[in-house]
Amino acid sequence: MSGDALISGAGVAGMSLAYWLHGQGYAVTVVERAAALHGTGYAVDFRGQAIGVLDGMGLLSQMRDHATGLGAITLVDGDGKRIGEVPGETLAGDLTVLKPDVTRILHSITADDVCYVFNDSITAIDQGEDGVSVEFERAAGRRFDLVVGADGVHSGVRRHVFGPDRDFVQHLGMSGVGFTTANRLGLDHEGLLYSGPGRAVHVFSCGDPGRMTVSLSFATASADVDRLGRGSKERLVRERFAGAGWLVPRLLEEMRLARDFSFFSACQIVMDRWSHGRVVLVGDAGYCAAPMAGMGASQALIGARLLAARLVETDGDHTVAFPAYERELRPYVTENQAKGAEAAKAFGCTIRPSH
Repeated sequence: MSGDALISGAGVAGMSLAYWLHGQGYAVTVVERAAALHGTGYAVDFRGQAIGVLDGMGLLSQMRDHATGLGAITLVDGDGKRIGEVPGETLAGDLTVLKPDVTRILHSITADDVCYVFNDSITAIDQGEDGVSVEFERAAGRRFDLVVGADGVHSGVRRHVFGPDRDFVQHLGMSGVGFTTANRLGLDHEGLLYSGPGRAVHVFSCGDPGRMTVSLSFATASADVDRLGRGSKERLVRERFAGAGWLVPRLLEEMRLARDFSFFSACQIVMDRWSHGRVVLVGDAGYCAAPMAGMGASQALIGARLLAARLVETDGDHTVAFPAYERELRPYVTENQAKGAEAAKAFGCTIRPSH
């Protein structure tokens, strides 16, 4: 089996699928809007079947070497007094690895065989019976046999082929910012959580003992805040955490200086179908379950492996492979999205569409 495949997105879903498709004889190109691999992000959980997929890729041992080993999360009040504890195993998956380590490892096993194009994005997709013509922001246009959207919640491929975000994005009522800063608390594979109505602060350290990761989460009405510039996002965070106790004032100042600032909204992507013609969606672009479900990386790995397997079985016939991939994966996604919705409610949010 052979052909030209374009994957949009150099994340877990995109790079995993690139690995499998190359192994099946495809010439694979991965286009990524960012100028380089994402060096930011929280810990990634792998659960259940995803462990077997990592093993099948020959990565399980390497991923385990980078396991966070994160222990208990201590609950603190506004004065920093310890008021409770959440055991680490309560929230962790079967294997937890920092996202930058995951992306680096996946890139390392595909870099020699896959064409990576960074700092570029798709601007137009035009399907025909025998292929897909794609235009890019910077590179010259090309024609591919298959196009895959693995480009996250605000997928450009989904927007070009299926419609605007408002048709598919369900906001779960929460947004957040993350960054790293000096580990002045002396945390050692442990975390602290300070929360109040509609907002929470989580800090933890694992890996580099000199750094700690900070997550500031708060209630929001729409995922549209994701599209704001960094300055506007920072102002929003400062507004929502005004008057908060503990270390929050200092953390807000350190947020301003952070080079690895990242922002997200907790969303689900709900679609009647994940493919159209020769274009298909994988991972969060098609079926995000919500960050608090802890299933994003697992769904990405399992979805990529399943899609590749169905293409092999059908000798590359997308008209059969794509529907088979969806039929088999959808019950798993539906279950995870239900868990994500419940987790959002536990945070004190109400599910409401973003439109």
